[in-house]
Amino acid sequence: MTDLDHLLAQLTLDEKVSLLTGQDFWSLPAIPRIGLRSLVMSDGPVGVRGTGYAPDDPSIALPSPTALAATWDVALAERAGRLLGQESRRKGVHLLLGPTVNLHRTPLGGRHFECYSEDPLLSGEIATGFVTGVQSHGVGTTVKHLVGNDFETDRMTVDVRIPDRALRELYLAPFERVAAAGGWGVMSAYNGVNGTPMAAHGVIQEDILKREWGFDGVVVSDWRAARSTVGTALGGLDIAMPAMDNPWGPALAEAVRSGQVPQEVIDDKVRRVLLLALRTGALESHPVTDVPLDEDGTAVAHQVAVRSFVLARNDGVLPLTAGELSRVAVIGALATDARVLGGGSAQVTPPHVISPLDGLRAVLPGVEVAYAVGADPRPFLPAAEGPDWGTFQLDLDGYDFTVATGTVRWIGDLPGGRDVATTTSLVLRTSLTPEVSGEHLLAISGFGAFELTVGDQKLYQGSLHPPGTGRADLLLHPREQRFPITLEAGVTVPVVLRQTFEPGMAHSVATTLGHRPPGPDEEGLIAAAVDLAARSDVAVVVVGTTEQVESEGFDRTSLALPGRQDELVSRVAAANPRTVVVVNAGSPVLLPWSEEAAAVLLTWFPGQEAGAALADVLLGVEEPGGRLPTTWPRREQDCPVLDVRVTDGALTYDEDIFIGYRAWLRSQERPLFTFGHGLGYTTWGYGDLTVTEGEALVSVTNTGERPGREVVQIYLSYPDAPASPGSPGSPGSTGSTGSPEGEPAATPERPERWLAGFASVAAAPGETVTARIPLPERAFQVWNNGWQTIPGTYTVIAAHALDDPRSTTMTKIN
Repeated sequence: MTDLDHLLAQLTLDEKVSLLTGQDFWSLPAIPRIGLRSLVMSDGPVGVRGTGYAPDDPSIALPSPTALAATWDVALAERAGRLLGQESRRKGVHLLLGPTVNLHRTPLGGRHFECYSEDPLLSGEIATGFVTGVQSHGVGTTVKHLVGNDFETDRMTVDVRIPDRALRELYLAPFERVAAAGGWGVMSAYNGVNGTPMAAHGVIQEDILKREWGFDGVVVSDWRAARSTVGTALGGLDIAMPAMDNPWGPALAEAVRSGQVPQEVIDDKVRRVLLLALRTGALESHPVTDVPLDEDGTAVAHQVAVRSFVLARNDGVLPLTAGELSRVAVIGALATDARVLGGGSAQVTPPHVISPLDGLRAVLPGVEVAYAVGADPRPFLPAAEGPDWGTFQLDLDGYDFTVATGTVRWIGDLPGGRDVATTTSLVLRTSLTPEVSGEHLLAISGFGAFELTVGDQKLYQGSLHPPGTGRADLLLHPREQRFPITLEAGVTVPVVLRQTFEPGMAHSVATTLGHRPPGPDEEGLIAAAVDLAARSDVAVVVVGTTEQVESEGFDRTSLALPGRQDELVSRVAAANPRTVVVVNAGSPVLLPWSEEAAAVLLTWFPGQEAGAALADVLLGVEEPGGRLPTTWPRREQDCPVLDVRVTDGALTYDEDIFIGYRAWLRSQERPLFTFGHGLGYTTWGYGDLTVTEGEALVSVTNTGERPGREVVQIYLSYPDAPASPGSPGSPGSTGSTGSPEGEPAATPERPERWLAGFASVAAAPGETVTARIPLPERAFQVWNNGWQTIPGTYTVIAAHALDDPRSTTMTKIN
């Protein structure tokens, strides 16, 4: 710290405050006279976008965080982190804005796909692996969003009322785990918690995070979450982002001069920023030690995908044998337009995306792989692309470049270094040579003012949003306008889409030129798919959600698959008993046809290698290695925790610690697929389970005919735990123990079972291996006005899944 104090002493108050205040959308200012470069930040749960859109510099797109958690593989999470640390270095990024460890409290949560799990232990362990990997390259992380941002409804203003025990045992636990592992950053949430906005929450950010946990990193606001000068400065926030609408800067310096904010508070924040600069090489005197940049992005994306796929059901149809196939039917709009990313700030532009159809065609060269749309769930027309279309040429106020499709997106810096303050127009030029005559549909989606011209026809001029729509609504709630136009096959027409922005608004662009050629109606599409399936050896139906269903900025209103996808699956399965359904969704959806299909494979949002990974799993080149990180319900009304309705500006977590499988275990209903569930291509036998010196050991034998990987899950149960209706932690409890300060309350109610540890093992057929799983003291503790170890005899369960125990023993805790 001596060097940092020396640097600190050289700074004026105004310079200190400038280091705590975003200078633009993604960075803090440089101070060359002390050798400090600008600290650069970037979104990055699945890939490193960088500070803006560079068409010649795409970003590796890994599978969604739910997929990473479904691997139950901390080492693989670390490898994924190393890749994104490598990508950050390549893009000049010092601080990656992720991972997200908010919990899957309700399956309706809009950013469910961007979070890991409903279980705090699994979330914390996967996050720790990821953070360790990223930081190995001298790149910081910001574990987010501290805390209670477990839903999107009114997220900017809602007060989330969390009982003390649930706050400690569930919602803060993953943050605590990452802080203990040495994470360098935390992002503060938009919402309030128990009456105080998180960006100004001194109890959580200062007392708990920094003092109790010993966190020495920085607390960064979510973008525009800091809304006060003095409150946030005294509430533990260290960096307020971005530059726009920032309450710090000169206002914070004036608050120090007037005595509202002590100088030592500012100095502590600046030390933390300087320490981050030291750790990430932004201080010229402390360059980052070179780490080999040798991770293969394609290989990592592929490995995470296959390891994450959860085989939820299989009657023996999988794996497929290529030599027994002559025709494979691939069905579904998402089989050609793979959903590989969630909506919102998690989006990146990958170098390529392999669709399920292309993936299967690549590995089945001697097989007819035929395609039918079947059902199209997309409420917006897909981006213009393919053989009908020419080159997509963009002109951004004089800077020309090409894009692969009719979609243009960026957040932050503009392509070509254009100035956001002066850039006011974008022109997309292309041509359309239709293969089919008839009525084509074109569409514009996005925000801003548009003019669409096809040939000599001006189809539209105007804005898609009403005047006064806020920035966040513009970005997260794009609108679409459609235009029918009659075209003749083989006749080329020029297409020009012009977009204009208000000065200073070009930092965020999400524009799509959509197209749908003439074709059958909805019933005709399903009928054609059923006919194809009936004539095929196997039918692979790809169903899933859309960007308008799963995205940052709003919660889901239903768990049902959009459109007529359920009907499609049932009709195809009736026509072909060898129907494999691939579910391309980042979070749980209802599968009312699950028992009609021969196999159900859950692939999440599988990243850029989607189709290649899928083909390898379907053909048995790779085993589907995933286990569910969250419970999948049979019916929406069965979910014990579902509602995200805000009442009088607040949402109370009345269920306390009973979310996810903890709540399902108390329910009279049973889910469709339980937490931890997942099949493979081999079988496993469990031997004796022993517990000694804080560790569980269990022997596991591969009893099948193929090599495989098993995730051994350890659950604890405390049979003597009380369950009185009014006890702390029971439904209706507010979480306040009512005990005198410093004295423990009566022993709280505990879940029927809870995850205490896990490990993965690999074995050849007939091979026996030993899984070793640590059982730390925290696994036996509850929050009861402090962490309290509950003595007694615990049941220790080694399981294939929550509902599939294999070996049991007892252990006594004093």
